[in-house]
Amino acid sequence: MNDSRTTKEGIRIHMPGDSAGMHKAGAVASQILDEVGALVEPGTTTAALDDFITRRIQELGATSATIGYRGYQHASCISVNHVVCHGIPGDKVLKDGDILNIDVTVIVDGWFGDTSRMYVAGRAPIKAQRLLKVTHDALMKGIEVVRPGATFGDIGAAIQSYAEGQRMSVVRDFCGHGIGKVFHAPPNVLHFGRAGKGPVLEEGMFFTIEPMVNLGRPETKVLADDWTAVTRDKSLSAQFEHSIGVTADGCEIFTPSDKFFPDLG
Repeated sequence: MNDSRTTKEGIRIHMPGDSAGMHKAGAVASQILDEVGALVEPGTTTAALDDFITRRIQELGATSATIGYRGYQHASCISVNHVVCHGIPGDKVLKDGDILNIDVTVIVDGWFGDTSRMYVAGRAPIKAQRLLKVTHDALMKGIEVVRPGATFGDIGAAIQSYAEGQRMSVVRDFCGHGIGKVFHAPPNVLHFGRAGKGPVLEEGMFFTIEPMVNLGRPETKVLADDWTAVTRDKSLSAQFEHSIGVTADGCEIFTPSDKFFPDLG
């Protein structure tokens, strides 16, 4: 692979040296999520968490990808309990047992680093702990099948079959996406589907995998703010996200962290 190109589906095939930029951006995003974890505790507001993230992005010499994106005014999305994704930071005070996803995307030297993970304020109930574990493991099972010659349907099928096998549901209304020097690009990375279907993976593809898994049914609705998505049945929801790149014999994670899964105590 000596030059960049685009597949017939519009998916960018990056050059070998491009992964260095993705690792650099991903490391900044992951570092910020590592650091904010110490602030997640009962009594903290989601606005306070976002303020910290905003400051750290600036201090680390990066740019927030979300401030100003389609009118959004925050450096993170923070989704608590039955909020599936795109929760807006504000005056909500965290309570003991709350679970929350924090999603951060930064730009470093033109490259986008996008990752999210779950946190717990205090100690989560057993059912919430199980949801976090299943969602994390579903993501990793999706990542495990990524290699040249596999399909995007293989990723979705691996995630769906595992989550549903644990009697949980996979959200259909939101998906992963291509990434690189743009925030969102083809393809849509579905977290459900049929093995063998969809575009074929090639070395040099960069994209996110970010399954949202619910304890109840998969249906969601978007609130009047046009951002916040919640479960229709108000069941708990969880999400983990990595940005990855397809390599010659598998894949690489651009947003790794040894704190990616929370300490459940």
